[in-house]
Amino acid sequence: MKPDNFDFISNFSTLWQVFLGALLATAGGLAATQIEWRFERRRRAQYAAEFFGEVLTTLQYIMEVAHETHGRGEPFGPITMRMLHSAHREITVYDKNRETLFGITDSKLRTRIHGLMLRLNAPLEGIIDVSAEITAVENQLKSPNFPDSHRADAEARLVRLHQNRDGGYEFAMEMAAEIAGTLKALEPLAGRTFEGLKRVEGTI
Repeated sequence: MKPDNFDFISNFSTLWQVFLGALLATAGGLAATQIEWRFERRRRAQYAAEFFGEVLTTLQYIMEVAHETHGRGEPFGPITMRMLHSAHREITVYDKNRETLFGITDSKLRTRIHGLMLRLNAPLEGIIDVSAEITAVENQLKSPNFPDSHRADAEARLVRLHQNRDGGYEFAMEMAAEIAGTLKALEPLAGRTFEGLKRVEGTI
């Protein structure tokens, strides 16, 4: 054989080594990217679970305090209404950070959290709005210039408003009872329980 033939075989061997090295480097890069992506997805899921777990724990505590004050004295007195306003603000915090929810890859759990927040928000807004209407009607009835011809209608409206507020409150408490189960579903993702956080809030 001619010496040139051996040069070709040598060059082919070198080329194959370069190709194999490039292939291994590419495969390694893809594997590293996949590992990094999975780690980042897990980190985002944990962050989202911790964030929404804390929001829900705070909301649960506020609703429990509201229920306690609702059962003492005037059902919708100043303290109860402050608690319900605070609960509504917590839902506003959720709404402002709703895109974080997509860090949770479980679509059923995402839907569960979002649905719970919507079902809680509606009655809370209703209670707040109806309470303002009740105050307005009561002030009208106390006014010495309020015409007697409108008094019966105003009193009937006041009764309906009270019924609507009571119904909204009952529904809000039914929804609040679902928070505990949702928190349990978030704990494996968060890598922690939220019972300790609730006990801390109970001391505030």
